[in-house]
Amino acid sequence: MSSPAKARAIMLQGTGSDVGKTVLVAGLCRVARNRGLSVRPFKPQNMSNNAAVADIPGEAMGGEIGRAQWLQALACGVPPTVDMNPVLLKPQSDIGAQVVVQGRMRGQAEARDYQTLKATLMDAVMESWQRLGQGAELVIVEGAGSPAEINLRSRDIANMGFATRADVPVVLVGDIDRGGVIASVAGTHLILPEEDRRMIVGYLINKFRGDVSLFDEGLDAITLFTGWRSFGVVPWLREAALLPSEDSVVLERAVRGEGPACKVAVPMLSRIANFDDLDPLKAESEVEVTFVPPGRAIGDDTAIVVIPGSKATISDLAMLRENGWDRDIKAVRRRGGRVVGLCGGYQMLGRTVSDPHGIEGGGTVEGLGLLDVETVLEPEKTVRNVAGFSNMYEEELSGYEIHLGRTTGPDTLRPPVTIDGVPDGAASRDGRVWGTYLHGVFAADGFRRRFLAELGVRGQGTNYRESIETALDAIAAHLEKHIDINALLAAAR
Repeated sequence: MSSPAKARAIMLQGTGSDVGKTVLVAGLCRVARNRGLSVRPFKPQNMSNNAAVADIPGEAMGGEIGRAQWLQALACGVPPTVDMNPVLLKPQSDIGAQVVVQGRMRGQAEARDYQTLKATLMDAVMESWQRLGQGAELVIVEGAGSPAEINLRSRDIANMGFATRADVPVVLVGDIDRGGVIASVAGTHLILPEEDRRMIVGYLINKFRGDVSLFDEGLDAITLFTGWRSFGVVPWLREAALLPSEDSVVLERAVRGEGPACKVAVPMLSRIANFDDLDPLKAESEVEVTFVPPGRAIGDDTAIVVIPGSKATISDLAMLRENGWDRDIKAVRRRGGRVVGLCGGYQMLGRTVSDPHGIEGGGTVEGLGLLDVETVLEPEKTVRNVAGFSNMYEEELSGYEIHLGRTTGPDTLRPPVTIDGVPDGAASRDGRVWGTYLHGVFAADGFRRRFLAELGVRGQGTNYRESIETALDAIAAHLEKHIDINALLAAAR
């Protein structure tokens, strides 16, 4: 069995953000697993408010990692660990983020301060890197952003800073769908210092639509400019839409149902978190999920409003009011629609949110008043995977909690769910408004089916977890067909 230092590794870095690295790493993890390899994912630094919970052996509470690494662990067929994503940044404002190190909150930092802090985090990254290799034959690493951000290179821990320190070969990924892929790959080669350039063993072109042979001359041009070999051209992967998304850019695209649709509106909060809670609803053919952007009203034909999680409950509550969404939500309620709050969204549904410890600036603000509860934000964060039960529909649930705060009040006497034997959440007398701290409630097929049936959606038979596994297998099959997998694995060291 390989030791941590001997486990082979390969790293995917992008010419920019959102080039598809997360899906490619997940697909390659499934390819390696299908080939009988013991494989693990790794991302030194991630920035996302879509977090997952990874259990920490011997501790009651779990730790936070990026949701993408949870997906990649699933592709590997192994439980997620905090070492798969040792540094997670959770944006709280335009210039600041919460810093999570090896699953635990380290504190807050503004962007300028974090550039200094990063240098101190490399030890934690390398410690996790060494542990992760135990029992693995292969580790597939995902970079963040682009290695061409040379102004940040001196303190980098996410791309070439890590690759050179850990001596991990790099495959550069370019996105042809956004245009300019030849220039982006060749330009990256041009501006990288020699120490970084020598780490790159080749490149991949991602998101190609149409006849791949039409890009043969493009591949020749890139190789001429860079001297790097091509590992292949990956077509547009339709199955990627079925996987949990981490980047909020996907929220700008409505997912429309087939035929008469039950319309679900989700306010696009400034600090929206764990929005993949809505993915199981998006997967239903008779459901249309729209993330409503600022400046646009929630439609009169909305059947369900889901207020998602938030990394900054108080400021996002103010945003609801600034956009008039508070009035829209109450109008949906008056018309007989449903209003659901998840985590931070649950807190917003109450009468007040108080912040006595100054976690979000302090003070007490008025909530939407749709539930007779009040929330007090507290310093200690609840982070754990849980088993649950729907008190409304008598269906088994599972998911996770990641929240700061305690919610109490008369409506908690009608808890919609039970988490590990303890009542959770609150519901209005008529049951049309409810909230919970349980993330993942809609992923339970039986619960989702019963919930949607009350709104006239019939015939749902989607097995959500099975659909993710099927999508991963389909992506792996595409990669086997379009990438020189043998050469890519041979480049790992």
